[in-house]
Amino acid sequence: MKVDKRLISHLEYLARLQLSDEEQAQLQTDLNRILDMVAKLDTLDTEGVAPLVYVNEEVDTLRPDQVAGQLPREQALRNAPQQDGEHFMVPKVIKKKGQ
Repeated sequence: MKVDKRLISHLEYLARLQLSDEEQAQLQTDLNRILDMVAKLDTLDTEGVAPLVYVNEEVDTLRPDQVAGQLPREQALRNAPQQDGEHFMVPKVIKKKGQ
């Protein structure tokens, strides 16, 4: 896979960036170099090498979740700019593809 100007423009749109032509060219170069380095990993012989699941042998000591300090719904919604009595109302921010 090679990163081209079209992909850079798409990434720029998705990330809501406004890059100059020089920044776009530098980003394209950097991403292509990263992909080339990752492609080198395909040349490694990994036959018989177990996948690395954990970096170390330490076991996490997790505590159980405890529900505490909740606000009543009415109090949580009291200062909401828009609400319907049960939920916060927010503007739609995700568009369907092709919109």
